[in-house]
Amino acid sequence: MPELPEMETYRKQCNEVIAGKIVTAVEVTREKTVNVSVERFVRAVEGRRMVRIDRRAKMLLFRLDSGDTLLLHLMLGGSMFFGSEEERLDRTAQVVLSFGDRHLYFHGLRLGYLHLYTEAELAEVLRKFGPEPTDPAFRADTFVELLKKRGRGVLKSTLTDQSVIAGIGNCYCDEMCFHAAIRPLRKIADLTDTELHTLYTAMHSTLSEAIRYGGYMETKFNVGDTLTGGYNDRCRVYDRGDEPCFRCGERIIQTKSNGRKVFYCGRCQR
Repeated sequence: MPELPEMETYRKQCNEVIAGKIVTAVEVTREKTVNVSVERFVRAVEGRRMVRIDRRAKMLLFRLDSGDTLLLHLMLGGSMFFGSEEERLDRTAQVVLSFGDRHLYFHGLRLGYLHLYTEAELAEVLRKFGPEPTDPAFRADTFVELLKKRGRGVLKSTLTDQSVIAGIGNCYCDEMCFHAAIRPLRKIADLTDTELHTLYTAMHSTLSEAIRYGGYMETKFNVGDTLTGGYNDRCRVYDRGDEPCFRCGERIIQTKSNGRKVFYCGRCQR
């Protein structure tokens, strides 16, 4: 599932190619992907100018000049592609937004969605999400205090809880825990203040590196895209079960916690 770095990469790429442009046509092939009737969706989007694209948590917000917003959550298996009809991927698109002879294809939205919201409706939807980990206002002391309130919880399930901190999922939770040399299955109550501050620093460095290298998803955004997926080969533990740890050579452990995959090094992560 795309996490903060993947959606931040999509945000930058979308702004480069469609911000300020008019949506010339709209196609919806799966009605369940949108939250209103197809007719209303098309009527609200077609002919509108795409002002800009923002990100919140693991979602993108396509801001229209009408004041409405399209909220995209790719969930598991979702992706986007931008290009001409000739360049399009050999995949079914649940929604297509056209900008002249270039089109933004939304693929794999069987679990994901593209919802239309007014400003008031959007504010209500986003109210349940926690702070952004990359927000300069989200300081170390706030991070430590926030986690301590979840003292009985396990680090993995707490860090991936979007109501606690928005944008972190399975991959980057395990990666930041590796950088902090802390096992993701530790109880928060057992962590010292020093360890929590170390984890905060690891969160920033991990997410910054992942954003810089385009995240771990490998589906390219358009023809010539050389950024997307660059972090995939830089993962230290995620999806590397039984492979040697880059730090100590011990085999990476793969297990599960509350249905989530967990990867860590049993030797160098405390």
